[in-house]
Amino acid sequence: MFNRKNSSVCIFNLIVLLFFYKPVFALNADEIVVVANKNASESIGIARYYMEKRRIPKANLISVWITDKEWCTREAFESKVVVPVRRYLTENDPSGKIRCLVTVYGLPLRVEPPAMRPDQKTQANQLKEKQYALSKQMKNLPKEDREKRTELQKQIKQISETRLSITRHDHRSAFDSELSLVLFENYSLKGWKPNPYFLGFKNQKLDISKEDVRMVSRLDGPDAATVKRIIDESIAVEKIGLTGTAYFDARWPAPDPDNPKKNTGGYAAYDVSIHQAAAKVRGKNRMSVVLDNDHSLFQPGDCPNTALYCGWYSHQQYIDAFEWQPGAVGYHIASSECSTLKNEKSQVWCKKMIDNGVAATIGPVGEPYLQAFPVPEIFFGLLVDGYLSLVECYFLSLPYLSWQMVLVGDPLYTPFKKAGSQKDNFTR
Repeated sequence: MFNRKNSSVCIFNLIVLLFFYKPVFALNADEIVVVANKNASESIGIARYYMEKRRIPKANLISVWITDKEWCTREAFESKVVVPVRRYLTENDPSGKIRCLVTVYGLPLRVEPPAMRPDQKTQANQLKEKQYALSKQMKNLPKEDREKRTELQKQIKQISETRLSITRHDHRSAFDSELSLVLFENYSLKGWKPNPYFLGFKNQKLDISKEDVRMVSRLDGPDAATVKRIIDESIAVEKIGLTGTAYFDARWPAPDPDNPKKNTGGYAAYDVSIHQAAAKVRGKNRMSVVLDNDHSLFQPGDCPNTALYCGWYSHQQYIDAFEWQPGAVGYHIASSECSTLKNEKSQVWCKKMIDNGVAATIGPVGEPYLQAFPVPEIFFGLLVDGYLSLVECYFLSLPYLSWQMVLVGDPLYTPFKKAGSQKDNFTR
């Protein structure tokens, strides 16, 4: 479930930031390095296919050898990925020209926490058993025994927090999110790290600078054919511009304009951001916009000719409401929606959207908490501007790194590129 704590970012202030930020140069092909897995069938082949299509220099390929499962150990990630990627960048890119890493089909999605010692495993198991016993005891309590129930809830919470600290659950992260900090050494793996590209942190002093970060996007899917479809569609649509309808699925009506700050914490703030995203797309006159502010989600048949989508909340239960246009971008806000791209039985939104035709999507590999999701109004606002690439729109809207979020899609994809005519005016 999402954390109901107020977001550390006031989303309404971000509206103002969009008009005053100093963007980066639009990403170029020679600023990209592609990372592929020699241990995964077709991974190297897809990497070369993409590089040829986008005219990325042949030398900009890093081949690693790691498991082809969707998760890897922290130890394997550090030794088999971080070491060769860091070495390549240090030796071949001392000036920092490379700005983006592309992870390719066959690489893991998730990095597990560091391994526990035997005594830690024993302690964690004992705490789990104790937590289960207390939960069972609380379930059998009479409803009127509120004092005892409150005490048990307190004990269960304390045990849960202790167990999480031992298992280091908050050390688990998305492979790509961790890889973005490949040049930033010796940082704590606990929790998330602020993203210096995020517009909400503009002018704030952070421990991490933009020079420490490499943007990361992933070319992945259930099979190699799907990944090639994503590549080909992105390039083809870029030439003519994305067409169709933008669908935004909020849960509540927009707040009273006379009192815009009322109920803007937590869930409400992100719901308002979906409203703002719809307004930005509509304001650019790129396509027709449908905004639903009813509590229920779009249902099958509701969304013909879908080009853009953002909505929430149907946890790991994709609703097939969409007729996806070639080049479509879909973003569903819910936990663990990118926990797999391969499991045929899974109904997580990222996988199902890719299966059904999107060219780009965003989602977490685990529980990110609400304030860690990319801010919809920033992501879609920048995307329809047509000046910046997909990965740049993502990183400018993404609050945290070394955490749970993944972008699947061609990082160079600029679906409204024909609309953008001022790329050369952007500065670092």
